[in-house]
Amino acid sequence: MLNKDYNFYSGGLKGAEETFGDCAQKYEINETNFSFEGHKCSREKNITILSDEELKKGNISMEIVSARMGRRYARVDKIRRVFQTIFHMVNKGYQVFAIGWIQSDKTVKGGTGWGVELAKFFNRPVSVFDQDKNEWYTWEKNEWVEDKPVISHKTFCGTGTRNLSGEGKKAIEELFSRSFA
Repeated sequence: MLNKDYNFYSGGLKGAEETFGDCAQKYEINETNFSFEGHKCSREKNITILSDEELKKGNISMEIVSARMGRRYARVDKIRRVFQTIFHMVNKGYQVFAIGWIQSDKTVKGGTGWGVELAKFFNRPVSVFDQDKNEWYTWEKNEWVEDKPVISHKTFCGTGTRNLSGEGKKAIEELFSRSFA
C-alpha cells in the first residue's frame, strides 16, 4: 500500500499537531487540518475551515464534557468550538494518536483529553505518548497498557499538547518511522 492511500487528520496547531503534520508531509501522506474562523493554525497546509453548521455536528453539552473529563472549563464558547473541531478530527481518523499527560483518573490532560475520550467513546484504537513517563500507552480493556504503536489504519488522527517536549517530538517521528520506513 502506498503512503498516498493514507489520510491524516489534525488541527494543525503549534506543538504536537504541527509535528504530526510535518511527519505526514515527509512520508507523503494526505493531510487535512480542521479549524474554524478566527482560529490560528501553525500548519497552514490543507486547512478545512468548518462552518458553524459543520461545527454543530460535533456539538456536545459542556456538562457532559466536564463530567467525562472530571473538570470545569472557564471560556466555554471558545473551548466548545475547539471540542467541536476535535470531533471532526477523531470522526474522520479511525486510529487516534495523542501526545500529553495521562492523569490518575485515566483521562488525558487538557483539550487533548477530549480527543482521547471521543476515541474511547467511539471504540477507536487510541494511543497516548505520556510526556511525564516518556512512553507510549494504548487503551485496552479500560486500562492504559504500555505499547509501541504503529499506524495500522488508512485514516488516522494526530493531536496533542502545544507544549511538546523533545521526547514527545521524537516519539512522533519514531511512530512514523516504525509505520512507514
